[in-house]
Amino acid sequence: MPASLPPEPRAFGLVIVGDEILSGKRADKHMPKAIELLAARGLQLAWAEYVGDAPERITATLRRAFASGDVVFSCGGIGATPDDHTRQCAGRALGVPIELHPQAQALIRERMQDVAREQGVAYEPDRADNVHRLNMGVFPRGARLIPNPYNKIPGFSVGHVHFVPGFPVMAWPMMEWVLDQQYRHLFHRQPQAEKSVIVYGSMEATLTPLMEAVERDHPGVKVFSLPSVDHPEHGRHIDLGVKGDAAIIDPAYRQLLAGLQALGVRLGPELVR
Repeated sequence: MPASLPPEPRAFGLVIVGDEILSGKRADKHMPKAIELLAARGLQLAWAEYVGDAPERITATLRRAFASGDVVFSCGGIGATPDDHTRQCAGRALGVPIELHPQAQALIRERMQDVAREQGVAYEPDRADNVHRLNMGVFPRGARLIPNPYNKIPGFSVGHVHFVPGFPVMAWPMMEWVLDQQYRHLFHRQPQAEKSVIVYGSMEATLTPLMEAVERDHPGVKVFSLPSVDHPEHGRHIDLGVKGDAAIIDPAYRQLLAGLQALGVRLGPELVR
C-alpha cells in the first residue's frame, strides 16, 4: 500500500483492542480521551468498537476500518507478547506482508541502549530478548511511523488508520501528534452547537412526529431526545434539542419550540452547548 494518504476522510472512529477491557480487568480510558482530544479541535467521534484478543475478530474489525475511509485510531495489541495480534491482523486485513520497518528498528535499538545505560549494563544487541523486542517494529509494508515520546518505540499508520499502544501515557500524545500533524486542516471547520429544552410530562412517541418534521425541514440538523427517569433536579423528563452546524441550528430550534408549545407540553430550562 502506498505511503501517501488517500482522499480526505469522512469521520473519526476508534477501535479498542484487548481482552482485559471486555473482561473488566481494566476500564477503557481511551474513548473519553479521544472525545476530549477531538472536541478540543472542533471534531467529533462518530463511532467506536471494542474487540478482544481474537485474531479473526481483530482482522475483521480492521478490514472494516480500512474500508471505511474514516480516520481511525486503534489502541492496543501492538506489543510483542503472544496476546498481541494487532500488527499481524493489520497486515492480513490489508492483504500485505508485515516486515521490520528500518526506522522502527533503529528507534527500538536506541531504546534498548538507553535502558542498558540506565541499568549500568552492557547493551547486547544479539541477546535473544533484545532480538525479540524488534518484533515491535514489524508493521504492514508501507506503514508510516507514529513517534512515541514516552519510550521511543513507535506506533504506525496505514492510510487513515493509526495504531498506538494500549498504555494511555503513550497512546494519548501519539494520537495528538497524528491529529496535529495530519488533520489540522479539518480543525474547527464546521463549528458544532446544540440547543435543547427540558420537556416535562411527555412521551417520546408523542414528540416523534415533531422531531421528524424538524429534521425533514432542516437538512444537516439532527434532533436528539435524551429521556431521564430519575434526574436529581428535573426528575422524569426529556432533554429535547437540535445539534449541528452552529450557523444553521437556530431556525430548527425555533421550529422545535413552536411545535412543543403547540402540543401544550410543559417546558423547563433551555440549554445551549
